[in-house]
Amino acid sequence: MDDHGDDFGAWTEADANGPVQRTDEQWALIAGYVRHAANKLGDDLPVCLPGEPKECGRPAQQHVLAWAAELKARAHHLIETSAPSEEHAAHAAGPLYRRRLEELRERP
Repeated sequence: MDDHGDDFGAWTEADANGPVQRTDEQWALIAGYVRHAANKLGDDLPVCLPGEPKECGRPAQQHVLAWAAELKARAHHLIETSAPSEEHAAHAAGPLYRRRLEELRERP
């Protein structure tokens, strides 16, 4: 998976100043967790975080976004391929997903 979301535009230092402020080390830890989860659902993602053997030069925060998108896609595919019917898949990927997301957003 070499797609790091570069098609959105170049990643700049200003992009790191979003609503959540974390250190580079914290972003790297989160990226590692997301990669680990995604790897459980499909092919291994590359070891290309800063300081890793195949470092790609992108910041850890960008990896969090790219790999979270990959994890979301793999989870959606799992729903589609595991549901007993299209209706069950639509419910899990639609209303059930939106409820869970809303619950996460309401947490402090």
